[in-house]
Amino acid sequence: MDTGSSQDPRLDPELVASGDTRNVVDRYRNWTVDAIVADLDARRHPFHVAIENFEHDMNIGSVVRSANAFLASEVHIVGNRRWNRRGAMVTERYQHVRHHDSIDALVDWAGAADLPLIGIDNVEGSVPIETYRLPRECILVFGQEGPGLSAHAQQACVDLLAITQFGSTRSINAGAAAAVAMHAWIRQHVFAQIP
Repeated sequence: MDTGSSQDPRLDPELVASGDTRNVVDRYRNWTVDAIVADLDARRHPFHVAIENFEHDMNIGSVVRSANAFLASEVHIVGNRRWNRRGAMVTERYQHVRHHDSIDALVDWAGAADLPLIGIDNVEGSVPIETYRLPRECILVFGQEGPGLSAHAQQACVDLLAITQFGSTRSINAGAAAAVAMHAWIRQHVFAQIP
């Protein structure tokens, strides 16, 4: 792709002149943020990701970054509006992030959008994500680091899934769990690797 053409309206003249040092794939080198978002919007996958943020979870940035990598439709942050953006590595500029004050607000939004909530947590009664058929359109819901999914969030989910683990640690962190779950969706719906 010609990234130096001054005729291309997607290009940012300042980036073309000074060089683009952003952490973007070559396809988007020298593009404006708006042009990148518009191109991503035309290709986004129909799954969403939600994470509870009642104790200022430090993993939210990495969840946003992974959501961008796997081209999630949106990230929903439930609870505190403020979150640590460091782990996002500026991907929040390209990823749609929506805030909900409570689980009830997320449930209402999901109901209006006809999206089932699928909880990811290794709680009693969870089924292995590796053998579960994820809906094409859904919201993958994660609890915050430590307490995991709140009881209210668990009750709002149509199913609860766990990531199978083989070591001595009881759980993996929320950011890693979100990446694994998003990749499970990608394997099923992009690569047709259905359990």
